[in-house]
Amino acid sequence: QVQLVESGGGLVQAGGSLTLSCAASGRTFSRYAVAWFRQAPEKEREFVAGINWSGANTVYAESAKGRFSVSRDNPKNTVDLRMNSLKPEDTAVYYCAARKAPVREEERHYDHWGQGTQVTVSS
Repeated sequence: QVQLVESGGGLVQAGGSLTLSCAASGRTFSRYAVAWFRQAPEKEREFVAGINWSGANTVYAESAKGRFSVSRDNPKNTVDLRMNSLKPEDTAVYYCAARKAPVREEERHYDHWGQGTQVTVSS
């Protein structure tokens, strides 16, 4: 069983940067792919970025390419999402999710979810 806890959210001005962290419990976390999703008010949750179990492969949504970077530290059981050049439209609750298989962009494939962390980008 894997439990996930996100941190690092907050208020930032447009153009700024923020790093979110997903901390996991469980000795087998290194076997899991991890993805970041986000949900803005009155919108569906959407895929942002994902990383496979080893960190060798990453996937990004078009909106994140060139601005966001996902990485992981398996000995520390953490996955980070570095967000640069933030825009007001990046405002959302950000969630990390894990699954024992390759990264998928559809949330229904993920078995384990964190509680989310709020990111607010002011213009």
